[in-house]
Amino acid sequence: MGQKINRLKGMYDVTPDQVWVWQRLEHTITAILKEYGYQEIRFPILEKTTLFHSAIGEVTDVVEKEMFTFNTRKGESVSLRPEGTASTVRMVLQNGLIFNDPQKLWYNCPMFRYEKPQKGRNRQFSQVGVEVFGFDGPDVDAELLLMTSKMWQQLGLKNVRLELNTLGPAECRAAYRDVLISYFEKHNDVLDEEAKNRLYSNPLRILDSKNPNMRSMIANAPLIKDYLSESSQAHFKGLCEILDACGLAYQINHKLVRGLDYYTHNVFEWVTDDLGAQGTICAGGRYDRLVEMQGGKSTPATGFAMGVDRLVELISDHDLWQPVAQTHVYMVYDKAIPGHEVFQLAESIRGAIPGLNMMVNMGQASFKSQFKKADKSGAKFAIIIGEEEFEQQTYSLKALQDRAFGQQQMSFEELVSFLSSALTA
Repeated sequence: MGQKINRLKGMYDVTPDQVWVWQRLEHTITAILKEYGYQEIRFPILEKTTLFHSAIGEVTDVVEKEMFTFNTRKGESVSLRPEGTASTVRMVLQNGLIFNDPQKLWYNCPMFRYEKPQKGRNRQFSQVGVEVFGFDGPDVDAELLLMTSKMWQQLGLKNVRLELNTLGPAECRAAYRDVLISYFEKHNDVLDEEAKNRLYSNPLRILDSKNPNMRSMIANAPLIKDYLSESSQAHFKGLCEILDACGLAYQINHKLVRGLDYYTHNVFEWVTDDLGAQGTICAGGRYDRLVEMQGGKSTPATGFAMGVDRLVELISDHDLWQPVAQTHVYMVYDKAIPGHEVFQLAESIRGAIPGLNMMVNMGQASFKSQFKKADKSGAKFAIIIGEEEFEQQTYSLKALQDRAFGQQQMSFEELVSFLSSALTA
């Protein structure tokens, strides 16, 4: 007997009784993306490690601690993608998608980060990402937020709030960085080891610390809003005006920063208190310098990523949705009927009713045994083909969940008409 092998730590399986939540969630989100004119893209799981070093930043947690990186047989360093924006920028440049042509793109794929596994945080996780290129005004940022708000509504999520901030352009951020370093140096005795390591490399991330011993000191830190240029203030004001006009509520959080170096101007997070510490379900912002940093011409860009895993947990933990039967019809038949005849009948029914989910009983078994399987499948109806039905070329349709319907004998045409109507009801 061979050795049992379990899945890797931080990875997960999605079993048949769970996958329907993922499918419904993904269908809802992608349908809304199409409504707003976004187009799907797909890119490799593996990329050159230098792509993420140059795009995300050498001193971010992702690059320093969290990437799955290894060498190929030829000695080239490659990494499993930890996020999607860098790969998207590489893709649009390599394929010439943004030469004088704005793009509104989305993807849905697994990402990988070597983190300590906990609720809402796995080493493999799924993200829906949206990346937009070629629009420099706040209107496209507003569209992203209005679109995600519509997603929460259609998913049935209620306890979700929007937090906004602006980091300004690179020059404003650089000036603010110097002010922050000076402030934190004066409170060096309060800083924990992580904050001290970030002090000169990425001081804005200290504002995002969850250490309660640093909370008061961080609360009194200088605010970036006091170091913004007039144009960056106007950009953020334009975003807020659109959201106000559309009735979308938000909170301005002056301590909100994003963990990756490429962000500029508007940043945001959609947060819930229903998932504990891992409460951010969607986050993003503008990254107007990244295309140029990756070798392209200066191109305004913005986007977001949402954690599909966390949304699934949120929906499942609160029983927001009821399971939907995956099987509409289960076919049972007399074991005396030749198997090829049964499958020919089944294919005729499938061909006449597009979208019908029908299971045909496999192997010879008694009617009692077959009906137990039909009930377990969750099917609404059973098509019964006994010797009498087979000889008369008719079908008996039995409702498995509606006793009032009972069992009725039908011709092929009557069966097709009835099931087609039942599917759309």
